[in-house]
Amino acid sequence: MDAIWGAESGAVEWVQGWGAWLEPIMLVITQLGSKALFVAVLPLVFWSVHAGLGARLTVVLLGSATVNGVLKSAAHGPRPYWYDTGVRPLSTESSFGAPSGHAQTAVTLWGYLAALAARPRVWAAALVLIGLICLSRVYLGVHFFTDLLGGLAVGALLLWLVLRYERRAVAWWRSRPLVAQMGLAVGLSALGPLLVVLLNATLWSGWTVPEAWIGPVPPDPDAGAVADAASVSGALLGVLVGFTLLDRRGWYSADGSLITRASRYVTGITGVVLIFVVVNLAFPASASAAAEYTAFLAATLWASLGAPELFIRMRMADRDPAAEEEPAVLGEG
Repeated sequence: MDAIWGAESGAVEWVQGWGAWLEPIMLVITQLGSKALFVAVLPLVFWSVHAGLGARLTVVLLGSATVNGVLKSAAHGPRPYWYDTGVRPLSTESSFGAPSGHAQTAVTLWGYLAALAARPRVWAAALVLIGLICLSRVYLGVHFFTDLLGGLAVGALLLWLVLRYERRAVAWWRSRPLVAQMGLAVGLSALGPLLVVLLNATLWSGWTVPEAWIGPVPPDPDAGAVADAASVSGALLGVLVGFTLLDRRGWYSADGSLITRASRYVTGITGVVLIFVVVNLAFPASASAAAEYTAFLAATLWASLGAPELFIRMRMADRDPAAEEEPAVLGEG
């Protein structure tokens, strides 16, 4: 791969040479595929726009992130600025580069929304967004073009699987006993970090940074991969448990006045921020994977179950019994 990465480094440098004026624009565009954006926006959709859509997006994106983390550990590919000092690190990453998580997420997120809308203009807008997000990752020096192609291909495959099998999978999930659902939630959420650790211990046992990687490689990319997998695992367990229990209690409606919807979001996101603050204070810096897992598990349990139940008790929201008749990812409305 050195010959390919070497050639692509020159292409990345060429894109970065388009001008420094693009940097703030690309930094904004790249946030459309970032973890921080999803932490802020997915609860907004779930609590205050449409609960069913918010739940579907959350499960789809966390499933995609799980797959991406495993594939990154399997490939152990460098970031362009890790490989070549001629590439400027306009953004930095602690995990491996291939396939691109931003490209994969862009396809699954914007492609999923476009498929739901089923309108040519929405599809065109989605394709433009996907292209811009991919371009931003090259410009910022954090992805080779081959990383992007891999991410786009995996994202397209996952999108096809979701659109084809989502309703059947959810109907099957809802037909299982609660004990089976909880067991499946634990097993599915644990699969990602277990595979990452297994890959590191077998396929990449004893791995060290290759001499050809002459850029500023993070001290321990394998540890970064485990921490990322832990955060996704905690989040996935939290939403699977939370959405399942909420569904059994009669689900939740995101309807209401603009003031009510805004109040729900402010109340809920305050709880998310407090959880992250408390967990970060409770764990030492050396326990990054444990801290990530705990923070995201607690935050997503709060977002998917605790906050909706609080809204209902405070008369800021109502149940949505009609959701029990709809097999679209753990309820509609």
